[in-house]
Amino acid sequence: MSVKSSIGRLDQEKVVLVISAAMFLIFAMTLNGFATIPNILSLFQSVSIIGALGLGMAIVIIGRGIDLSMIAVMVMPVAWSFMQIADGMPVSMAFGFAILIAVGLGLLNGWLVAFVEVPSIFATLATGMILFGGMQYIKVQSDIIQLPPVLEWFNTVMTRTTLGVPNSMVFLLVLSAIVWLFLRFTRQGRFIYAIGDNPMAARTTGLPVRQIVVLQYVLAAVLALFVGNVLAAMVDSANTRLFYSNMMYDVILVVVLGGVGLGGGKGRISNVLAGTALIGILVNGMTILDVSYMVQNLVKASVLLLALVVDSLINPRDEQTSQQGDI
Repeated sequence: MSVKSSIGRLDQEKVVLVISAAMFLIFAMTLNGFATIPNILSLFQSVSIIGALGLGMAIVIIGRGIDLSMIAVMVMPVAWSFMQIADGMPVSMAFGFAILIAVGLGLLNGWLVAFVEVPSIFATLATGMILFGGMQYIKVQSDIIQLPPVLEWFNTVMTRTTLGVPNSMVFLLVLSAIVWLFLRFTRQGRFIYAIGDNPMAARTTGLPVRQIVVLQYVLAAVLALFVGNVLAAMVDSANTRLFYSNMMYDVILVVVLGGVGLGGGKGRISNVLAGTALIGILVNGMTILDVSYMVQNLVKASVLLLALVVDSLINPRDEQTSQQGDI
């Protein structure tokens, strides 16, 4: 029996959940402070943002693409809107313009990928850098933009708990339910799966392939903007330096690790949550062990490489479906 056939029968999500549970038990028994309520709440808060971004990334990857501009959308329009509010612009107008910026970038990404046929990995890398650099040049020169006083209530809401669960985690679960409903019960959601599975067949059957590709990038951009506002509310500021961080790789890691296939057409929201849980437990344990940031990145990079290898074995691409829609 070949390696591919043996691995292909595994359910990656279930394997990840078993590893997560085992890792949690080991850390709980061996690390002082790991199983305490404050640490568990901290763990939930630390993974909620990565998991929420992973939902937008999952939509794009299921449609056989990738979006590297999400961090730029998460930080720059949010920081810009905070500055505009501080300068006297009405909150609704500032947020409205921020939404227009996000939708505009999503439309640009979708147009480049669907109509110009630029590989999504290059198109979104370029547009993310343009958005970040352009907005930094025009308005947002500071690294840290404080939450305007008029939005302090947002900070209060996001730093509290509901029935003992941090509201940031509640946000992730609600957003997960919304994205699940979209992918499961709407025509557009089913079209994303069909296009990701086989773009040529989807086009032959008359599906609006290009329009759906544009839609998935718009949705990813809007989700990134929404998550950026929630993150800013949690920490009381918008931090533009996150653009230079490894957060984008963490987002890809939780999506692929959980079982969303990079080949497109396969994946569930529960895959994203499973991957988020594993990485959250792993990083939390390494932090308690006082593992250096450099070593943590090395471990996460190794896990990402392993996840990519497993994905290639579980979800191999064939000649027929590898001709269109490559990232």
